[in-house]
Order: sequence, then C-alpha cells, then structure tokens
Amino acid sequence: MGGIILYDGVCNLCNQSVRFIIKRDTKSFYQFASLQGKAAKKLLQRYQIPMGTSSLIVIENGRWYQKSSAVLQIMKRLKGIWKLLAVGWFIPKKLRDRIYDLIARNRYRWFGKNDRCMVPTPELRNRFLDEL
Repeated sequence: MGGIILYDGVCNLCNQSVRFIIKRDTKSFYQFASLQGKAAKKLLQRYQIPMGTSSLIVIENGRWYQKSSAVLQIMKRLKGIWKLLAVGWFIPKKLRDRIYDLIARNRYRWFGKNDRCMVPTPELRNRFLDEL
C-alpha cells in the first residue's frame, strides 16, 4: 500500500510540488487529495488530524506527517538526488517547521493562488482521490 499526500489545491506552489513529486515518484507510491475536497476531509477525520489544517500532510502506514516532516517523508521516496534531502531529519524539527511556516505563510503572495483546484490529466486521474 502506498501513501497519500494532502495538499492545498488552490496554491500554485502546492500544485507545482504535486507535479514535481509525480515526475519523480516513478513507482507511483503516492496518491493525492486536495485539502479542499471530500476525500481529504474524510481522511482528516479517519486519522484524527485537526480539521482546518492547511499544511502539507502525508499519510503512510497508518501514520501521518505534517509540515517539514511531511516534506522529508516524501523526499525519501523520490527518484534521484532528492533522496539525499532526507538528511534533513537531523535538523531540529522546531527549526525545520519555522522555515516551513515562513514559506507557508507567504505562499500565496510569492507563488500565487488559483480560484479552483488543479484538474489532473486523464493519464494521472488514477493518482488523485475524489471520494473514499
């Protein structure tokens, strides 16, 4: 069983990150759900993740990760040099999350925002969760 990434579907940075992950996740380990969608809301409830969470969430093996820990969890599974970024686990979580929070707070200003979630291509449709 693979993992699930919950992301902000209207954030340009988040959508670009999803595309980045898909390109390097050659084993199609991850599926995706926008935090604005019904599938994500059900997953938040199932895993008792606080509602209203706006950070990146990764669900794997019955556990969930958020913020910088979610990013590092994803990097471990990607093809190529990106796996090396997993050494970030050695950086204290407080510091990692401060950097994550700075980017998250400014993501709409720096990268823009869409008024609706990304629509996946037909080839990628099976990687995105609509309903559970």
